[in-house]
Amino acid sequence: MNYIRLLIGATLGFIVTFLLFLLMPTLIENADKSLDEGKARKIADITMPEREIEANLNEKMPDKPDVPDEPPPDLAQPEIENIDINPNAVNMSPTTNVEVNIGTGGFGGSDGEYLPIVKVAPIYPRRAQTRGVVGYCTVEYTVTRTGAIRDPVAIDCKPKGYFERASVKAALKFKYKPRVVDGEAIDVAGVQNRFTYELEQ
Repeated sequence: MNYIRLLIGATLGFIVTFLLFLLMPTLIENADKSLDEGKARKIADITMPEREIEANLNEKMPDKPDVPDEPPPDLAQPEIENIDINPNAVNMSPTTNVEVNIGTGGFGGSDGEYLPIVKVAPIYPRRAQTRGVVGYCTVEYTVTRTGAIRDPVAIDCKPKGYFERASVKAALKFKYKPRVVDGEAIDVAGVQNRFTYELEQ
C-alpha cells in the first residue's frame, strides 16, 4: 500500500515538473519587453580638486608658564615621644625624623637591650590639619629579632579617628637593634611609642 502511494506521488511530481519546464518559455516570450528598451543613464563622474598641503612653520609656539618664585610651605611635622612600659627596656630619648643607616655587621657576642636605630615622624593627616585638630596617639608593637616592627596597634589616641592610621604607618618604618640574651636575638612584645601632633602657630 505504501509503495503504491509512493509511486503515485513520484509520478505526479514528475508530471508537474515537466509541465513547468514547458510553461516557462511561454511566460518569457509573453513578458513585457518595454522594460528592457529604456535608455541607460550615465552617472556623472566625480572629481576632487587637487589641493596642495602647506605646512605653517611661521606660527609661534605658546610661551611657557612662569615658574613660581617661592615653593609651597612645608607641613608641620608632629613630634614623637617614646613610652616604654616594659620594665627591662632602656628609656629612649625623643626624636623627630631620625633616619640612621643600619650597619651590616652582627649583633656582637655580648647581651644587650633593644635600642631604636631609625624612627620616622608620621605625616600630619590632611583632615586633621585643615580642621586645626591637635592631639596624640600611642602605638603598641613587637620588636622582632631582626629589629623590624610587627603587629602595630593604636591603643590610645585623642581625639579618636584622626591619628590612628598615620601613627601605625609611621611605626612600621621604625628599625631597632634587637634585644640579645645569651648571645641570641629575641622578640620583645609590648613596646609603645607616642606620637604627638601639634600645629605651628
